[in-house]
Amino acid sequence: MSTSSTGVRWLAWSAVALEGYDLVVLGVVIPVLRRDPVFALSAASATTVATVGLLGVMVGALAVGPVADVWGRRRTLIVCVVAFSLLGAACALAPDAGILAVLRFLAGVPLGGVLPVALAMTAEHAPPRRGNTATTVLMTGYHAGAVAASLLGALLVSSLGWQFMFVVGALPALVLVPLMSRSLPADAAPVARAAGARKNPVGDLFRSGYGVATVAFWVASFMGLLLVYGLNTWLPEIMRLAGYELTQALFQLLALNVGAVIGLLIGGRVADRIGVRPATITWFAVAAVFLALLSVRLPGATVYVAILLAGIFVFSSQVLVYSWVGRIYPAAARGTALGSASGVGRLGAISGPAFTGALVAGGVAYPWGFYFFALVAALGAVAVVLVRRTEPAEDLAATVVERDRTAS
Repeated sequence: MSTSSTGVRWLAWSAVALEGYDLVVLGVVIPVLRRDPVFALSAASATTVATVGLLGVMVGALAVGPVADVWGRRRTLIVCVVAFSLLGAACALAPDAGILAVLRFLAGVPLGGVLPVALAMTAEHAPPRRGNTATTVLMTGYHAGAVAASLLGALLVSSLGWQFMFVVGALPALVLVPLMSRSLPADAAPVARAAGARKNPVGDLFRSGYGVATVAFWVASFMGLLLVYGLNTWLPEIMRLAGYELTQALFQLLALNVGAVIGLLIGGRVADRIGVRPATITWFAVAAVFLALLSVRLPGATVYVAILLAGIFVFSSQVLVYSWVGRIYPAAARGTALGSASGVGRLGAISGPAFTGALVAGGVAYPWGFYFFALVAALGAVAVVLVRRTEPAEDLAATVVERDRTAS
């Protein structure tokens, strides 16, 4: 692989890191806004602002993927980074919760477009036989951005104010956008369109035997993000209900996310070695086992080990789905396929905290919350079992060229 391909992957990683920062920054500033005399956010209004932002991300993931397939990944990614950085910075000027919610929705649209475009570019510039590893490494950028937001918030939000968090999140774009403009190459997908392939990339998701795979990936992505957001939102409270102290519960959440990073680093390598299909099925199935195990109150450090192992398999299951999607769809529909999987998955991201919150409110989150999570992971495994296609799809541009050559 050329240096330019390595550079493309790192630029995509940087964009995903900015997305990770922006999606976590609201959680960092909500405690401050709830005590701000101007905002005075209630729990309900804070939930509304967060949910509206996720809806914007879902809209962006569904809409921007097809745009990238037609307009080009390079231009689309640059525009998305510029737009969500500017709109994110504008959140610092919001005078009340209503305007903040509107800005979070608007920023969420280009924010949701970053991940499918970055995933598609990474799939197209991955080293031979290491495409799954490249995808899982890309997703560590999300966690890097999330950690950066958490650390900056802990160190500086009290002294510099909540507005600082939104402004600093936009500053990296001043460096990243010029680098993208100079270094990102031209795209394969618009070439395929220009060569005569169908102009509607959405239709490609259901042609040539892709229909079952497309729906199965949607289900798996929904289940995967339901687990990610449901666990990250409610795990400390569920563990409190199980009898653990608050400090223990927070360290258990840390163990879950440490496991997530470990899972990303090893999951792609395993998939490259044994194949993405068996790896993804195994990852969902093992996640179900460890989630069910957490319904038992484990002694001492054993609970931390079980949570760490659950994190290894839960989080990277979702990313392996993305890797699989980016591998089998043709270049001219790859952004659309990834965007649809990510967009439908965002419904799971919204549903996860809501479903789990209902169990908490009903007083049955422990142990039934873990039974629920285990069932969700099992359904994710069943969904991906239905996908039989594992080899890279024939590129649409190559198909058109071969058709024209044969016809002549």
